[in-house]
Amino acid sequence: MKRKIVEIDEGKCNGCGLCANACHEGAIAIVDGKARLVKDDYCDGMGDCLPECPAGAIRIVEREAAAYDAEAVEKLKVEKLKGIVPAMAEPSPAQSPSPSTRHMPPPGGCPGKAMRTFDRAASAAAGGAPSPAGGAGEPSQLAQWPCQIRLVPATAPFFEGAKLLIAADCTAYAYATFHRDFMRGKVTIVGCPKLDPVDYSEKLAEIIRANDIRSVTIVRMEVPCCGGLEMAAKKALQASGKFIPWQVVTISLDGRILES
Repeated sequence: MKRKIVEIDEGKCNGCGLCANACHEGAIAIVDGKARLVKDDYCDGMGDCLPECPAGAIRIVEREAAAYDAEAVEKLKVEKLKGIVPAMAEPSPAQSPSPSTRHMPPPGGCPGKAMRTFDRAASAAAGGAPSPAGGAGEPSQLAQWPCQIRLVPATAPFFEGAKLLIAADCTAYAYATFHRDFMRGKVTIVGCPKLDPVDYSEKLAEIIRANDIRSVTIVRMEVPCCGGLEMAAKKALQASGKFIPWQVVTISLDGRILES
């Protein structure tokens, strides 16, 4: 089948291993000092490895490839957790990062992708909710980190039993009280179908399948390109095989709710 998949330029690759550690599916390994896509059917084409590569050696292409095998990937993840198989990226001393890349994070990926949760309700009850600068306005309602669709792990524990908010990047800027009216009490993930060269539907379907999602709210802008996010979410809900309450809210360019 023809689908989106990772392509690695070995000429640019410096063998640092950061991409292999960032690949949750185990599709990339360091072989003879270079990163290689060792299993087509382990690569979901989402590109979590792209932002980790300091050499710009990775891109997403569309070519003939074996279908993504989610079941095999989940089995591999379980085996890794149990210590049955080793991590796929184990650079030798000769492959250690060059001086120009020693500021990069150690194996395990970018600190910006490290998972965190924030108990906003407990913090507010204790009087410890963080206040905006100057003490005015509303506190943040972000419940977890990361929040980008491309970066968030599909099996993150904060998804279990969550009310899921799938929002276009621009909505929080256009709608003034976005945190209070949409994010409160929800797990929020964001993305832009025009800027991200990926199909969100596969990642979203994986999130919905792997977790007990209680409801899904999709917030998009009125511009046509934002329809890609809505379509991806709908495809994900259908592909998940689950019946979950969902709604779509459309925000106008001047910050009004048009549809809900």
